[in-house]
Amino acid sequence: MIRSKANPQIKYLRRLTRRRGREQEGHFILEGVRLIEEAFRSEWPVKMLVYTPPAAGRLGTLLETARERGVQLLPVEGGLLAELADTETPQGLLAVVEKPGYTLEEILVPGSSLLLLVDGVQDPGNLGTIIRSADAAGAGGVILFPGTVDLYNPKTIRATMGSLFHLPVVAVQEREDVLVRLNEAGFMVVAGVPAGGIPLPALDMTRLVALVVGNESRGLSPGLLARANFLATVPMPGRAESLNVAAAASIMLYEAVRQRMGCVRTGFSER
Repeated sequence: MIRSKANPQIKYLRRLTRRRGREQEGHFILEGVRLIEEAFRSEWPVKMLVYTPPAAGRLGTLLETARERGVQLLPVEGGLLAELADTETPQGLLAVVEKPGYTLEEILVPGSSLLLLVDGVQDPGNLGTIIRSADAAGAGGVILFPGTVDLYNPKTIRATMGSLFHLPVVAVQEREDVLVRLNEAGFMVVAGVPAGGIPLPALDMTRLVALVVGNESRGLSPGLLARANFLATVPMPGRAESLNVAAAASIMLYEAVRQRMGCVRTGFSER
């Protein structure tokens, strides 16, 4: 059992608690039994399980699965694991997982008819919830534009509730290239705005659609607003001034689901 903070493997794990370290190493940390079980079920490349010996008894099945798949097992002292964990009450188990190599080409494959674009969302909980909603709505993928919070932030990962393992999520460096390729692929780009857009239910969402949501306070970047085919607003007959971005994204996704389940479309033409 490892007890020293100076151990090279502990130093490596500490690097993975920071975004720069995750980007350099190409790995990230999963925390908690449920997420790690989902990673195994989804056949994600788990490289290492880090656990405390007192937890080994209740982790028997999971540890056995790891052994069968050739995953490295690393027993550590409880205080060390607590320092590596992001939660206040860790479950005594962490996993080192390889980042997927998803590409934009994989998201734009024929058959992907609903995509979600995220522009500058900063709260990791919001991003995780957005990914979870996209997974639930059957989206073909999520594209993260520059300025968006790190996908592998521990809070983001937890908020996905395992949906991170079910659909491709790609972070890109250039908005313009993505918009050009979406246009070439025949996607209608619908940008969500808090007010002044076409009422969301009035749009035909049964075709190829890329929905776009923006930063919690600033909204979408001017370039995206200018390039969208439609600006759409979620009707709000109540007194709230705006919706949380994750809630807005979920409503937009499920309007597409609703229409694809048989709603009659209406006839707005593109701008």
